[in-house]
Amino acid sequence: METEKGKLVAQQEGLVKKTRIMVVIDESDESFHGLQWTLDNLFGCITATAAPEQPEANDEAGSRLITLSLVHVQQAFHLHYVPAGPGGTVSTAFYIPSSVEESVKKAQQQIAKALVSRASDMCKDKMNIEVETLVFDGDPKEKICRAAQEMHVDLLVIGSRNLGKFKRAFLGSVSDYCAQHANCPVLIVKSPKEASK
Repeated sequence: METEKGKLVAQQEGLVKKTRIMVVIDESDESFHGLQWTLDNLFGCITATAAPEQPEANDEAGSRLITLSLVHVQQAFHLHYVPAGPGGTVSTAFYIPSSVEESVKKAQQQIAKALVSRASDMCKDKMNIEVETLVFDGDPKEKICRAAQEMHVDLLVIGSRNLGKFKRAFLGSVSDYCAQHANCPVLIVKSPKEASK
């Protein structure tokens, strides 16, 4: 049985493993509900017991026991053609100019910046937490699972968007995919509307 003194020595020697929790953020209210649920229910318990005997040591980023990774994945924009003639063949297509591509990418960057800023602001009041924000381009399902594996995430948190059976069958669900393919535990947080049903 480990004593309080033993725990303190282990922390000072760097033997205590830092916990990394990844929360996925997108434009939906459900993803921000998932973040708020995580802050209220997981971090409220963890930070209260992290190292109460040395609160001043936990104020430094290097000594924090928990890293919260806020991750946003935006779909990569690809130039497509728009059928412009009868039959919609490639020979009668209108190609989207590169200026439109640049405009869309710039708008995506602004949206991503606003999302991670909003999410970071939600975490400001939590002590003992190191917050990092990451933005990836690509397929959200694959990028989230790959990032969780490469970053050695201990827990992946995703808000449930409650797509319904029809949309889920055709569009696929990021939370379902991650629950099946991520190499770490996955916590799917239901929205308050969905949870009350």
